[in-house]
Amino acid sequence: MNKIDILEKKLRIKEKRKEAERLEKESSQSDFWQDSLSASKKMKRLATLQKEIEEIEKLKGYLQEEKEEEFEKELKKLELKIFLSGKYDRSHAILSLHAGQGGTEAMDWAEMLKRMYIRFIEKQKWQWKLIEETRGEEAGIKRAMILASGSYAYGYLKHEAGTHRLVRLSPFNADHLRQTSFALVEVLPIIEEAEVELRDEDIEFEAFRSSGPGGQFVQKVATAVRLCHKPTGIVVESQAERSQIQNRKIAKQILLSKLWEREQQKRKKEIKKIKGEYKAASWGNQIRSYVLHPYHLVKDLRTGYETKDTQSVLDGNLEKFIEAEIYQLS
Repeated sequence: MNKIDILEKKLRIKEKRKEAERLEKESSQSDFWQDSLSASKKMKRLATLQKEIEEIEKLKGYLQEEKEEEFEKELKKLELKIFLSGKYDRSHAILSLHAGQGGTEAMDWAEMLKRMYIRFIEKQKWQWKLIEETRGEEAGIKRAMILASGSYAYGYLKHEAGTHRLVRLSPFNADHLRQTSFALVEVLPIIEEAEVELRDEDIEFEAFRSSGPGGQFVQKVATAVRLCHKPTGIVVESQAERSQIQNRKIAKQILLSKLWEREQQKRKKEIKKIKGEYKAASWGNQIRSYVLHPYHLVKDLRTGYETKDTQSVLDGNLEKFIEAEIYQLS
């Protein structure tokens, strides 16, 4: 049995082909769209299955054409997915960034991380939206939330949750003293509404004007949305879209994910099944150190993986760190 046969077996490609064929037949029936919610879920599932089957076919094509480098690259990518078998690993992800203590330094660091993750998302050819952002007074961001839409986005990003530490010469004081800054990263999956109880009467809705760059671009109407979940006090916002309806939909997705996370923290036994060895995204949980002075080094404190090419990492080349996380932490 060759590598592709083994991979096909582990990824259950044979079963997925049959499921895709069944869904294709269902979708051609005249009454398929009578239940639009069910039909939409089935079409999303079909698209996911077709993409996984297409990836295996692409791998076979590289082998037949003797494109060894492309073959090995695609093979490694597919082998990683064997480890991503958690319930929500295939889901889109919500990435939240929070500046730690340290004023402008920490806010600048949070913005550097925002840029790093956006670059990584783009390299994966996923889509992203900046859902909400609070800018710092002088520079950087106090917080930001990004929606990463792509197959396995949550599986790839979930272990990035935790505290990220930066050591560098400060660009914000005249003496250029060495400064240590912290930022917190949180990662949540997009949750289906049916999996979390969310009653309309428990939601307090507020519309407000999106913050813009100023001048002619400032929103004249209240399109941004803020939702408050009255039983828990959880507040979420979205100003990513020009439509209030779309922002409300995104805000509801975020709220569902936060309610899911809250429930998981109460049920640690289930968390281990869903997320592996769980650690809360708290300030005491430092996962990675980025040193830019007096030497250059980025080191993951959980896997031990490190590199001296700090600029490459900050430019979004996180693949080696994430591969190590998936193999060791999933």
